[in-house]
Amino acid sequence: MKRLLHGIDVSNWQGRVDWAHHAEEGVAFAFAKATEGGDFTDRYFSRNWQGMRENWVVCGAYHFARPKGDAAEHARHFLAALRRAGGLRRGDLIALDLEASDGLKPAQVARHARRWLRYVELHAGVRPFVYTYPSFAHSGHCAGLEGYPLWIASPSHARGDPQVPAPWGEWTIHQYSSRPVDRNVFDGSRQALTRLGYHPR
Repeated sequence: MKRLLHGIDVSNWQGRVDWAHHAEEGVAFAFAKATEGGDFTDRYFSRNWQGMRENWVVCGAYHFARPKGDAAEHARHFLAALRRAGGLRRGDLIALDLEASDGLKPAQVARHARRWLRYVELHAGVRPFVYTYPSFAHSGHCAGLEGYPLWIASPSHARGDPQVPAPWGEWTIHQYSSRPVDRNVFDGSRQALTRLGYHPR
């Protein structure tokens, strides 16, 4: 039987999050929205980042990609928001939310994502996850991203058994539900998950 670690993800849409309650309910990891594009910062991000840390929830931060903009500029904006919230500690996770094309062709979206991911990996010292949907990936928007861990939104499939789209061959995190909050599972231990996160050089 699979040993699934349970997590959630949140953004400003959830307002104030009761992290102590989620931790008591068995939430072991979480991702909070930090930024979108090149100028939006989620107003609850710093509070969520601190709340996760205070309640021993593995901390994750994500950036919502807007592919029409400059990838490096957007990455700098994301990393600056992380610094203002207190920065990265050992085991913290980062993700790129890739689900909007902004009217661009799939190859252009994938190019933006690759540039953002490379910039963040180089300057933050951690390999980000890529969050996406099967249909978005199948359309070619994720070309060249198979080297990054897949966080797949696949609510129509059973928990821990998601649809895995090309170019990936396996999943790392499965978002299986959005009620009453986005719910995720990782197939492994807390230690295995944090090994995919930040480690000081």
